[in-house]
Amino acid sequence: MTIPLTVAVLAATALAPAAAATGRPPACPLVFGHGGYPKNPGAAAKDLIRQPNHPSGVEDMRARGADGVEADVQLTRDGTKAVMWHNTTTNGLTGPNRKITDLWWAAGDGDLSSRRISRGPYTGERVHTLSEWLDHARAAGLIALLEVKRQAKPILERSGEAWHELSGPILERQDTQRILLYSTDPWIQGELAERHPGLLRGSAVRWTDGVGWDEPPPGWRAQTPRWTKTLSRRPAGVLTDYPADYRRWLAGRCV
Repeated sequence: MTIPLTVAVLAATALAPAAAATGRPPACPLVFGHGGYPKNPGAAAKDLIRQPNHPSGVEDMRARGADGVEADVQLTRDGTKAVMWHNTTTNGLTGPNRKITDLWWAAGDGDLSSRRISRGPYTGERVHTLSEWLDHARAAGLIALLEVKRQAKPILERSGEAWHELSGPILERQDTQRILLYSTDPWIQGELAERHPGLLRGSAVRWTDGVGWDEPPPGWRAQTPRWTKTLSRRPAGVLTDYPADYRRWLAGRCV
């Protein structure tokens, strides 16, 4: 029987004080893979599109030992399609550079469905819809962690159909698939809490990396001070750009 993440989180929270009092190692957290993005000046031009917003990226995260995978949800023009893409524009895709929110999914000049990733490890991959991505994450046996990007806010504020496009695939699957949600936009985060109670990421999955990077990413060892500090807080889950290295680092540090 699969234990829902929310139940696992509550159990871990309840047991943490007792474990800490006895000096026992913390319970091993769930590991969520994240593709990463360079932070230094000129990042957009150097970004190698590492985000696992497609089946190839999902499979990579599974191969690296992740329990779950974080991916990015956006809306096309007028909220007509929920799609998996990180950047505000089509930077990193074939074709002219356009805002995602200005493009139709499969119609018009430069439609999103016909474009392909143009650089980096996933060159040639296409953009996938939210429904497609969720189905593949479920088939891979991974927990789906979705960030609704803040640029969707203007569309969601004015369109109930856009909310249907975003929430529909989640509602259809949330009873049979483990899904967590969040947004860095406070208004979207509040709406997600009302529309999908119990699915918010909250503190269930903590960001554990602490060193920003440029391309190419630094080695994982630079992250270990933050990893140590985060693990001491006994999180139920952690989010990292280095899932395989983090798994190896955890050995002997948790039970």
